[in-house]
Amino acid sequence: MRRPFLILLLVSACSDAGQAPGLMPVVIGKLENPVIREASGLARSQRQDNVLWIINDNGAGEWVHAINPRGKRLGEFDLKKSDNKDWEDLASFRLDDKPYLLVADIGDNDARHKTRTLYIVEEPGVEKKEKATVDWRIDFRYPDGPRDAEAAAVDIENRRALVLTKRNIPPALYEVPLLRQKKKATAKWLGTITSLPAPSRQDVEFAPKTNDWHWQPVGMDISADNLAAVILTYRAVYYYTRQPDQDWFDALNTRPRRVSIGNFRNAEAIAFGDERNRVIVTGENKHSAVLLIDFSEDSAE
Repeated sequence: MRRPFLILLLVSACSDAGQAPGLMPVVIGKLENPVIREASGLARSQRQDNVLWIINDNGAGEWVHAINPRGKRLGEFDLKKSDNKDWEDLASFRLDDKPYLLVADIGDNDARHKTRTLYIVEEPGVEKKEKATVDWRIDFRYPDGPRDAEAAAVDIENRRALVLTKRNIPPALYEVPLLRQKKKATAKWLGTITSLPAPSRQDVEFAPKTNDWHWQPVGMDISADNLAAVILTYRAVYYYTRQPDQDWFDALNTRPRRVSIGNFRNAEAIAFGDERNRVIVTGENKHSAVLLIDFSEDSAE
């Protein structure tokens, strides 16, 4: 029974200035699998409905877990030929009519690693304790030095991964081509994302003491039709739409719809559900709550 948390979440969301009218996150379940203690990435299945894939941060091995939208454990697989140095996001896509998952090993708290890695694996079936092997990996560097990032998504229309940095103010967006190549890639700097609220000077000054980094992006996803995107921060979800002839960099710099997640400050994983208007969020704690935001209920903005 998580009713007290739900009340706290809803009260916090309602009192948050800038909340999109008619929208609130709803707790629909919790992560059943006790192994998932630091959920850092979430992605919808490209093979079957009502299945999501989820990963842990570093220290939990190279396992990718399957859950249903309410957090029920469905299965997992061990990703062979990979190394979980700091897995921070997960994405799914279809390429040449095959379903794939992209595991983004892009965390770098101290900005000291010259190279980060994207692992691509053909999505397996949902079974207990399966194994899968990396189809290809993309080792890449940033053109302007190491960066810490926790948000990545796939723009399959342009066959590229998008990576959004965490600690830059404003955050910077980079692209990495989804190419099968042995040589190291260099990410392309696309620009900064100014549509996300910037912290005040006081926010930045007190964050190390309060551990409140509410402005930092920690998750990202692009819808299956490539026309909607979401960015998750420690305080809110930002929902963007794109015109068919519009680049994602331009779309992500338009005004988004914003939904507060209230006191759910450990949220680090976000994904679209089977429908473009339904977004699922969960967090780092063991048996973390699973939130649903239904953007089709938004009557404004």
